[in-house]
Amino acid sequence: MVSCITDCIEKPIRLCFESLGKFVGLHPWWFVTLPLVMSAALGGGFYFLQDLKSNNIVEQFTPKNGHAKVERRFFQETFQQNDTQFSVQRLNTDGVFASVIFSSRTNVLNAGALDEILRIDGDVKEFVANQITYSDICATVNGRCYSNALLDVLSYNASNFHLVNVTFPVHCQSEINCIHLGNYISELDVDDNGIVKSAKALRLLYYLQDNSTLGEMWLQGFVNLLSNVTTSLTEVAFFTSISRQQEFEKSTASVTYLFAITYFLAISFSIISCLRFDNVRSKVWVASLGVFSTAQAVLASFGLLLLMNVPFVITVASSPFLILGIGIDDMFIMISSWQRTNVQDSVPERMACTYREAAISITITTLTDVLAFYISYSNPFGSVQSFCLYAGTAVFFCYIFNITFFGACLALNGRREGENRHWLTCMKVPEESQTGQSKAYTVCCVGGAYNHTTGTEEEHPMMLFFRKYYGPFLTRIWTKAFVIVLYLIYIAISVYGCLRLKEGIDLKNLALDESYIVQYYEAEKTYFKYYGPNVMLAVNGTFPFWEENERHELESCFARFKELDFVMNLSTSWLDSFEKYAKQNGKNISSEAGFKTHLDQFLQHHPMFRQDVNITNADIAASRVFLQTFNISSEKTMLNLLRKTAENCQWPLVVYHPAFIYYDQYTVIGHNTIQTISVATAVMLVISLVLIPNPLCALWVTFAIASVILGVTGFMALLNVNLDSISMINLVISIGFSVDFSAHISYTFVSSKKSDVNERVVDALAHLGFPILQGALSTIVGVVVLSASASYIFRTLFTIVSLVIMFGFFHGIAFIPVFLTFSGFCHKL
Repeated sequence: MVSCITDCIEKPIRLCFESLGKFVGLHPWWFVTLPLVMSAALGGGFYFLQDLKSNNIVEQFTPKNGHAKVERRFFQETFQQNDTQFSVQRLNTDGVFASVIFSSRTNVLNAGALDEILRIDGDVKEFVANQITYSDICATVNGRCYSNALLDVLSYNASNFHLVNVTFPVHCQSEINCIHLGNYISELDVDDNGIVKSAKALRLLYYLQDNSTLGEMWLQGFVNLLSNVTTSLTEVAFFTSISRQQEFEKSTASVTYLFAITYFLAISFSIISCLRFDNVRSKVWVASLGVFSTAQAVLASFGLLLLMNVPFVITVASSPFLILGIGIDDMFIMISSWQRTNVQDSVPERMACTYREAAISITITTLTDVLAFYISYSNPFGSVQSFCLYAGTAVFFCYIFNITFFGACLALNGRREGENRHWLTCMKVPEESQTGQSKAYTVCCVGGAYNHTTGTEEEHPMMLFFRKYYGPFLTRIWTKAFVIVLYLIYIAISVYGCLRLKEGIDLKNLALDESYIVQYYEAEKTYFKYYGPNVMLAVNGTFPFWEENERHELESCFARFKELDFVMNLSTSWLDSFEKYAKQNGKNISSEAGFKTHLDQFLQHHPMFRQDVNITNADIAASRVFLQTFNISSEKTMLNLLRKTAENCQWPLVVYHPAFIYYDQYTVIGHNTIQTISVATAVMLVISLVLIPNPLCALWVTFAIASVILGVTGFMALLNVNLDSISMINLVISIGFSVDFSAHISYTFVSSKKSDVNERVVDALAHLGFPILQGALSTIVGVVVLSASASYIFRTLFTIVSLVIMFGFFHGIAFIPVFLTFSGFCHKL
C-alpha cells in the first residue's frame, strides 16, 4: 500500500492537546472554577435580552437590501401621500388597517347575511377603545372616513342589493368614478351583463391614520371585539396590520416551557447511556455535568453577544436545543476515548491520552460547525444572520467548556475511579465480591473491574456489538452491494424531491397554529387569490407627455406590461383620465404650456391624481400609473417579468407594490442558499484536508456533506417544507452535522493500525459506532420536544434536524464505512 499522509498540522495539534489534557488532569479544580466564574459573569448579558429582541418581520425575514426596499424608498421620496386624500393603492407600505372576511357556503349577499355584515360593520365603527372610536382615527377622503365601496353602493341597506345593479369586476357610478371590486367580493355568480347575483365571500377594510399609538389601541380593541362576535349565517375571519407581528412574537413564549423538559430528557438520556452495572466505572455524574457544561456554554455565549448589543431574533430561541445535542456528542467522544485508556495509569496520563485521541475529532466537528454558521452570516436575511452568529458562538463556547470544565470533571471522576470509590457514596468498594456475600451486595457495593489484558475498562456491550457483529456484517461483499443500492435509491428520491422544492415563506407560518390570523390567511387564499396586487408603475424622470410621438412610445412600453399573462389592465392612470378630461372639455394639450396649464386645472378638480404626479419647478419630475394583476401562478415569475419589462423600456420605469417586500425573498433565497452551502462545503473540504491525515478520506467527508444536504433538501420538499429563511437555517445546520458523523469515522479509519481496509472499518465502528449512535440520539432528544410546538418555526427545526441526524447517522455508520473500504490504497502509518 502507498501511504498518503498529511499530518504536518494534525500531529502538532494532537501533541498540544496531549499537553493540555495532562495539565487539566493535574489541576482540575482550576478548570472547574474558572469556566463557572466566566459563565456567571457573561450571563449578566441576559439583563439586556428584552431590549435586544428584534422580531420585526420585514427586517428579519425579508432580504436586508432587497430590490423592493430600494423601490419603496424611491416611491416614498418621489410621491408624497396626501392624508386628506387617502388611497389604498397608493400606499407605500401595508398601511394601518383592520380587515374582516365574511364567507358563506350559499350567498353572503342575501338580505339575512348582509344584515349580519352591516351589524358587525356598525359595531366596529361604534366601539370605544380607550375613549377612541373609528371616526376619531380613520383615514379620510375629502373629510370623510375611507369607507367600504360595496356598502357605499348599497347605501348600507341590505334590501338595496336587488335594486342596484352591481357589476363585476368593475362597478362604475360615473365615467371617472369606478371601483374595482375584485378584492372585496369573491366566488361570484354573475349574469350575461356582468351583474352580480350572489357571492360566497365579502371583505371589509378599515384603514386608519398612520398614528402608531392610537392606532394600535384601536386595532387591539378591534381584535377583542371580533374575537367575541357571534354570527349565524356567515363565518368571520379577521386580521389587522399589527396582528402578524403580535402573533409572531408569541412563538418564543410558546417554547419557553420546553427548555426544562429538554434538559431533563438530555440529562436522563446521558445518564442512561453512561450507566454501567459497575459501581466504580459508572459515569452518572460525568454525564450530568456534560449536559451542565453545554448549558454553561449557551449562557456564556449568549450573554457575551447580548453584552455586545447583537440583536436577538426569535430564530435564535431554537439554537439551545441544537447546541445541547452538539455538546453531548463531543462529551460522548471524550468519554469513549477515556474508556480506552489504561486504568492503571495516573489521571494526568489518562487525560493526556484522552485528549490526544479525542482532540482532532471534536476539533474538526467544532471548526466545521462554527465556520458553517459564521460563513452563513453573509446571508441577506436578518433572522438567518442572528441565528448563525448566536449558534456559531455557542458551538465555539461549547468546545471550550468541553475541553476545560468537562475535561476537569472527567479528571475528578478519574481520581474517584483510581481510588475505586463508589459513584454515589464515594466510599471505597472492593473490586470483586467475597465468598458468601449476597447478590444485592455484589450489585450495589462492588466495582472497579477492568480488562487485565489490555488495561482498559471493560468493553461496553454496544461497542462489543459494533466490533463483533455489525462491523463484520457491514464489510461482507453482499452487504456492501446492498448498501450501494440503498444509497442509489436514497439519491434518486432526493433528486426527485429537489425538483419539487418550492421557495418562499408562507406568512401564516410565522404565527402559532391556533392563531386567529391562520383562519384569515386561509380565507384570503380560498376566496381572494385570483386578483393580485395593484402594482405601481412609475416613470422616473421628466417626460414630454405633450409630444404625441413620445407619448405613443411610452404607451407602447405600457402595452408590453399589458401583454404579460398576469396583467389585466392599467387600473388607474392619471394620463388616461387627463386625456379624457381634455377631450371632453376641448382642451389643447399638444404643447408644453397647454399641457401643464390644463394639467394643473385637472388636478384641482381631481386631487387624488395629484399624488401620482411629481411636479418640481414646474416640470413633471416623475409620474405613475397602476397595473392590476390577476391569476398569478408564481410570485417570483411575476416579479422578475415586471422588472425585466421595465428594464427593457427605453424610458426609466420602476415597478413596486408593498407585497414586493415579501416577494423579494423568492428572487434571492435559492441563489443565496446554493452560494452559502457551496462556500461552506469548500471550507469544510479545506479543514478536512488539513486535519484528516489522508486526502482521499477528506474528500469522502466533503462528499458526505453534499450527499446529506441533497437528501435533506429533497426529503424536505417531499414533507411540504418550503425553502425559506427558516429552512435555510436548518440547511446550514446540515453542513455541520453531516461533517460530525463522517469526520469521526473517517479520522478513526485512517488512524487505525490495522492493515486490511475491512478490519480498519470494523475497528473504526468498534471505537466510534456507539458514540455516534449516542450523539445522534442525544441530538434527537434535544429537539424532540419541538415536535409538540404550536409554532411552524420550531416544528420545522425538529423536522429538518431529524432528517439531518438520520441521514448523517446512516452516512456515518453505513455509507461512508462501505465507501472507505474502496480507499485501501491510502492509510496513515
